[in-house]
Amino acid sequence: MAVDFRFIVIGRGMMGAAAAKYLARQTDGVAVIGPDEPDDRKTHQGVFASHYDEGRITRTIDPDRNWALLANRSIDRYGEIAGDSGIDFYREVGCVVVAPTGGDYLEKTRQAAVSLGVETSLLDEERLKAAFPFLAFPDGGAGVFEARGAGHISPRKLVKAQSLLAEKAGATVIRDHVVSIRSEGGSAVVETSGGLSHRAEKVLLAAGGFSIAGNLLPRPVAITVYARTVTLFEVSDADAARLAAMPSLILRAPGIDIYLLPPIRYPDGKFYLKIGGDPDDLALRDDTEMRAWFKTEGRDMVRAHLKRIVEGLVPDMVPLSISTAACVVSHTESGYPMIGYSSSPEIAVLTGCAGTSAKSSDEIGRLGAELLLSGGISEQGYSTDFTPQFR
Repeated sequence: MAVDFRFIVIGRGMMGAAAAKYLARQTDGVAVIGPDEPDDRKTHQGVFASHYDEGRITRTIDPDRNWALLANRSIDRYGEIAGDSGIDFYREVGCVVVAPTGGDYLEKTRQAAVSLGVETSLLDEERLKAAFPFLAFPDGGAGVFEARGAGHISPRKLVKAQSLLAEKAGATVIRDHVVSIRSEGGSAVVETSGGLSHRAEKVLLAAGGFSIAGNLLPRPVAITVYARTVTLFEVSDADAARLAAMPSLILRAPGIDIYLLPPIRYPDGKFYLKIGGDPDDLALRDDTEMRAWFKTEGRDMVRAHLKRIVEGLVPDMVPLSISTAACVVSHTESGYPMIGYSSSPEIAVLTGCAGTSAKSSDEIGRLGAELLLSGGISEQGYSTDFTPQFR
């Protein structure tokens, strides 16, 4: 039966747009389906994405070498992506990971960096205070600091860049969202919310948390989607200048597990310091709950928790306003992204961000493209094969 496309990527977020780019650079007949950012999320009836934002931490340093390698390979290509697209999405301000002295978290982080040839500095409590005097870290901590090849990215701009490069390479961009996928006569049939049907030799489902929606896979993918509340502190121009040397931060301490981004200029022209790190988990069971969640401002209890942390961590900052936004993370049983086929040989999945894959999305997308082009992703230097799990 004739097909409309050789490959269709479903989902035009950070992973999906990257996968479409790599596929289109190596073959004809590629399409990527995913909506633009909604003008008004509270009245929006379609799907959402977590990349509608200006700040995500990027760094190689990670206690898990596979995640470190995914990130390192992606970061190495940031310059090429920005140059080819003309879209600047990355700021190299460094990243510091702070955790209690004596634990294995920092040592594993340092060892993973060493194994990849990434230069880091180990900062004891006194050196942390000297390096970042505007931050008041909890007592008893130390840090691993990556000064080069780390900082933060704009996920919104990265998706724009990857979508542009996919289109430049010949991919067809379909601004809609998919409501069903099925295998039929040796190919895959994709139905969109706009009522259109597209047939392809193979499809790659890269719909983030919305990969759990019904009618997309022969068996539901085994990921758990959690609601997350991010909090934005509007800072004055003076505070933004004072905190100009602030790196991105990951902090683990008793009762604290957060990330913090330095002041970033948002589309409204204002500077915001962003923090995330819910003190508990709120699971979202299906796409209906996710849609409802994305229309909210998040949870007040998380806002209060994060406000207390920022007040202690950046004591001299006086925010002009405090706002929150809803986000989601999707966790897999393995702790790694799922990159592989479903029970249907025409339908593959690329999902499972673990709340940490924005920085690594170009490499994860490349692996998704490799899966479709070669039938597998072996011999890539990872100690896991990213096998997907289904319920």
